[in-house]
Amino acid sequence: MSMNTFPIIRVVTKLLIPYILLFALYVQFHGDYGPGGGFQAGVILAAALTLYGLVFGLEAAKRVAPPKLMQRLMALGVLIYAGTGVATMLMGGNFLDYNHLTHDVWPQVLPSGQHLGIFLVELGVGVTVTAVMTMIFYTFAGRQHIT
Repeated sequence: MSMNTFPIIRVVTKLLIPYILLFALYVQFHGDYGPGGGFQAGVILAAALTLYGLVFGLEAAKRVAPPKLMQRLMALGVLIYAGTGVATMLMGGNFLDYNHLTHDVWPQVLPSGQHLGIFLVELGVGVTVTAVMTMIFYTFAGRQHIT
């Protein structure tokens, strides 16, 4: 049976996905102040894409979040994480020594030091986890059943 025969599920999904995405952003950007962070936000974002794919079909999900984009986001997330560590080393500290990220450029606007380091690392983790979990869904959902 196709999901086209269940209009209520389709409508409810369209109503829920924006709130799921909003919650994922909340978890991502408040992870350094309380529970949550990149991993949890990444899983929540991937869950929204998975829900979309389950209800509207795998091809529809791949149009929204193409596999090529997901592959690039996997690499970008790791690059953000590792790049933060390399930047701290270039500034004279150890790998991910956030204290060396302290700056005086727009101190009221841009985070500095520990806050900036945690934000960047959590951002990298969130991007990577979203992309990896989405690609895992694509892989399993796209399998051909042999009977």
